[in-house]
Amino acid sequence: MDPAADDVTMTFGGTATMLLRIGGFTLLTDPNFLHRGRRAHLGYGLRSKRLTDPALLPAQLPELDGILLSHMHGDHWDRIATRELPKETPVVTTPEASKCLADRGFTGTADLRPWQTHTFTRDAEELRVTSVPGVHGPGPLARVLPQVMGSVLELVRDGEVSWRGYISGDTLYRPFLGEVLERCGPLDVVIPHLGGTKVLGLTVTMDGRQGADLVELLKPPVTVPVHYDDYSLFKSPLGDFVTEVARRELPGELRPAHRGETISLRA
Repeated sequence: MDPAADDVTMTFGGTATMLLRIGGFTLLTDPNFLHRGRRAHLGYGLRSKRLTDPALLPAQLPELDGILLSHMHGDHWDRIATRELPKETPVVTTPEASKCLADRGFTGTADLRPWQTHTFTRDAEELRVTSVPGVHGPGPLARVLPQVMGSVLELVRDGEVSWRGYISGDTLYRPFLGEVLERCGPLDVVIPHLGGTKVLGLTVTMDGRQGADLVELLKPPVTVPVHYDDYSLFKSPLGDFVTEVARRELPGELRPAHRGETISLRA
């Protein structure tokens, strides 16, 4: 489908940063504007060097209906985002990140606990954002990493869902993610955060194998991988995921986007 004629598209900015146009709504996800060579702060003295340049910058953004933030880490919300994004922009995120943003002067945060929903309304359309729980680190590491959430986005017209997508956020694969289908219904697209990020030798985001597990679990017609090659702590490149999906002969289309490219999110 031609993105120019489509009403559900994504422009990929790198890492997990996406400009989403969903019906009449425009959302930015996980704003990360650091340039190549800069380091993202991850807390507890941990930093990771960016290996790529961003394809989206604050000055290039259209007017936003909101920002969707999976969690508060420097590769998902950086110091440039704090300095240059409008402080009144609604930000849908976790309670922990919401408090952090409020401390930085952002006045429109909406904090969601698992399975709670925030609704944007424009004319006769609604865009529903439902928080999906995630696990950012195994075992004891989970207690020191930020709260993380995935999101189910639903475009509602005339009371009917016309499109539904799931963005995983920085979660590891867990079987309970199958609740996305049970609670929300079948998906048009899944956008997994990959990369196999390693912290202190432990994996804290899905690698190629776990990403394929998620595709096998949710069976989306379209999968758009993000968050896989932008930082030095990312250890599982996109090819790992593509190879594993092909090896298992999983159904659906893989639709990777180049940085700066706009693609359709419809099947």
